Amino acid sequence: MSEQATVAVGVDGSAAALEAVREATREAAWRGCGLRIVHAFIWPLMHVETGASEAVPEGGLRHDAERILAEASAAAKAANGRVEVTADLVTGGPAGVLLGAARAARLLVLGDRGLGGFTGLLLGSVAVEVTAHCTTPVLVVRGEGRPGPVVLGVDGSAGSAAAVREAFTEARQRDAELLAVRVWHDAATTLSYSVPALYDADAARSAEQHELDAALDAEQKRHPNVRVRTQLVTGRAGRELVRLSEQAQLTVVGARGRGGFTGLLLGSVSQQLLHHAACPVLVVRHTS
Repeated sequence: MSEQATVAVGVDGSAAALEAVREATREAAWRGCGLRIVHAFIWPLMHVETGASEAVPEGGLRHDAERILAEASAAAKAANGRVEVTADLVTGGPAGVLLGAARAARLLVLGDRGLGGFTGLLLGSVAVEVTAHCTTPVLVVRGEGRPGPVVLGVDGSAGSAAAVREAFTEARQRDAELLAVRVWHDAATTLSYSVPALYDADAARSAEQHELDAALDAEQKRHPNVRVRTQLVTGRAGRELVRLSEQAQLTVVGARGRGGFTGLLLGSVSQQLLHHAACPVLVVRHTS
């Protein structure tokens, strides 16, 4: 099985990782491709004995790692027995191993929390690091599975354009409505003084709607059977998309939006969603 025809998923033995496996299996089935399950095995790099001992012949760190992969493979088979599954134990740190697995994959799927998560943290550090650097779309499985639309954040940036393509694919695969949202700032409500001679609220809203429609036009023509609804929302983009995620089955955003600082790999809106969304989040990076 070619890695280029796979969905990759990282596992660490946690319940969140097994849920990610089930979601990744569904994605692989929808895309008609195989599933590659990956577990990062860091101990050999630290010169730790990983094999069984005389006292516990069936034990050892390698045995535990192989058990994690076996459990994940069983979960994938239970989710969909028709998906071809491979399971790889790869030596290296979790973030590096997952980024390597993602390079040739169509999609990387992660759980939002791993075994090393602390109660006060809303998202595992590995998921943050991988999502910030990965050029492959990353699906972080969090929240509750529910029926509902695929919510897409649109802001006109290059990352947003890439997210539009993935969102249409996801909506088609899921037979779900696509709710495309543009968050804008209405000067009539945000300015502390009135500028009636300079500002036409209706014209501004019409221009925002035009930009939203234009951003969707090409993909809508490619996917005529996808049901699309558009919505203009005033407020802060991250907060509004988190709110809309409460009724969504998936939220899709670009990794970086307009106004991001050059040194940041992950935009503030995508970070807010990764930490607070009530449903899985698909983060898509623009690649030139």
